[in-house]
Amino acid sequence: MRIAEPVEKLVAYVPGEQPKSKDVVKLNTNENPYPPSPECAKVLSGFDIDRLRRYPDPVFTQLRETVSRAWGVPAKSVFVGNGSDEILSLAAKAFVEDDERIGSLDPSYSLYKTLAAIRNVEFAPTALDADFRWNGKADGNPALFLLTNPNAPTGVCAKIDTIREFAATFPGVCLVDEAYADFSGQTAIGLAAGSSNIIVMRTLSKSYSLAGLRLGICIGPEDLIDALYKVKDSYNVDAVAQAVACAAIEDRAWMEKNTAKIKATRSRLTDALRAMGCDVPESGSNFVFARPARRAAAEIFDGLRRENIYVRYFPGERTGDRLRITVGTDEETDRLLAALARLDK
Repeated sequence: MRIAEPVEKLVAYVPGEQPKSKDVVKLNTNENPYPPSPECAKVLSGFDIDRLRRYPDPVFTQLRETVSRAWGVPAKSVFVGNGSDEILSLAAKAFVEDDERIGSLDPSYSLYKTLAAIRNVEFAPTALDADFRWNGKADGNPALFLLTNPNAPTGVCAKIDTIREFAATFPGVCLVDEAYADFSGQTAIGLAAGSSNIIVMRTLSKSYSLAGLRLGICIGPEDLIDALYKVKDSYNVDAVAQAVACAAIEDRAWMEKNTAKIKATRSRLTDALRAMGCDVPESGSNFVFARPARRAAAEIFDGLRRENIYVRYFPGERTGDRLRITVGTDEETDRLLAALARLDK
């Protein structure tokens, strides 16, 4: 058996750890600490099992219409993926030639570099400034620029006007990954309708509390959306996921109630960390990116893990002095802060 050379050399993406113990404060994968809409449970309990004999709708008709109503965009401008990660993979196929590059911010979502390696094309990072802010440019002339906004792991937001100005002169496709946008109070969805090269991507994993469902959505110009349909798998989103997603999106009030609680806890967590002497950039996401005041981030990471508190640590020149901490419940936040007070002294 022969393994393709790019795969043989590939450094695979490493997801956040999923501990099995129930006595864990799990703040390492940006999951929502609150349950999804009760309407999702109603769909699951009433789902007609006979529907599973047949293939799901390959073009997500009902779900696209639901998205169309929710975000005020044409249904023909909507694409649905098996998680936003699938959409990213399809974009790398649809919009990048073999001799072109994929670009993103640096630091940003580490899967982007892996996607370029899988696609066997060059990866072109654009370094953020000392405050983790973007200069509105893309280094290396990429064909596809993946712009996470709010960014991960930093939580810092780029202004919508900056994205608009960038895309106006950028010759490639700008995919704005808005996984955390519902925690920020801003969105670039309005840009996608009037642009020829902006795709805005959303996920139900974060604000809608459906990380286990694996469903992503993107909105963009019709020709780019059509290209994604050309390269997707025949039936890439199952019938149960499509039905549950419709229920979740239609109950926007439930999502907004949960995000409001998370934003309030984020503010309290940020203030408490800063009072300890930690450096914490202003976050528009459901996590914070904190530099401990006295001890090394890796040391704090290990200490928290011994206490069954899981956060995320990314080794590296730009990220190795910080911890990415998901905003949990108030009770989880209290336990985290108590442990940090003991460890970072």
